[in-house]
Amino acid sequence: MTSDNFYLLTALPSLGRLGDQPPIDLPQLLAHVADSATPAALAEAIFLSDDLLQRDAVAAGELTEPTPTVLTVEQLRDEAPLPACLIVADSAAPPRRVACDAVWEAYYRHVADVASRCGCRLLAQWVGCEVAMRNALARARAQALGLDGEDYVVADDLADDDADLTSIVNEWSTARTPLAGLRVLDDARWRWLDENDRWFTFADDELAAYAIRIMLLSRWYRLTETDDADAPAPAASQ
Repeated sequence: MTSDNFYLLTALPSLGRLGDQPPIDLPQLLAHVADSATPAALAEAIFLSDDLLQRDAVAAGELTEPTPTVLTVEQLRDEAPLPACLIVADSAAPPRRVACDAVWEAYYRHVADVASRCGCRLLAQWVGCEVAMRNALARARAQALGLDGEDYVVADDLADDDADLTSIVNEWSTARTPLAGLRVLDDARWRWLDENDRWFTFADDELAAYAIRIMLLSRWYRLTETDDADAPAPAASQ
C-alpha cells in the first residue's frame, strides 16, 4: 500500500524527540488513517498498548481521568467487558499471579496476529521487543523479591531472543524514581525505532513506526505536563 501511505505519511507533521509535545494526538492520527484498512489496523493495535497502560494505572489508583484511544473509559475502569482480542482464549489455563498479565498476554498475541495478517515486519519485531522487555523486567522484579520469575512472564514464545536488555534492565533498576525508570525504557524504545524504521519507504512499516513514536510522545506529555518529576509512572512501568 505504498502509494496510499505516501499521502498518509507526507500529510503528517514531523516529530521531535522524546519529551517534546506531540504535534497531533492519538485520536487525530487514528482518524487520519481511518479510511485505509491496513494503516488503521496497525494504529489501533499499537494504541491499544497505551490504553492498557492507562487501565493498569486506573486499577492502581494512579490515574483518575483516563483518555483512551481505542477502548472506552468504561472498559478502562472495568465497568464494561474488554473486546474479544483481549480475552485469553484458553479457559483451562491456570490463573495468573498478576491479573492484568492475562490481558497483556492476549494483547501481545493479538498484535502478533495483526502484524502477520498485515505483513508488517516492523510491528512483528516491535511486539517481540516489547515482550522481551516486559519479561526481562518481570524476572528482575521477581528475583529482587526472591520469587520465581517464570510465574510472571507473558507470551514468552513471542519474545525477541536476540534482544540484549541487560544494561537497560540494570539502568532501570537503579533509577531514582519510577518515572525515571520509565524514561530509561522509553529512551531504549526510541533508539530501537531509530535503528529499525524504514525511512522514506512509505511502507506500512514506516507508518507503524510513526504511530509508535506518537504514542511515546503522547505518553510523556501526559506524564510530565504536571511538571512533577516525582509523580508516579504508569502502574507497570514497562
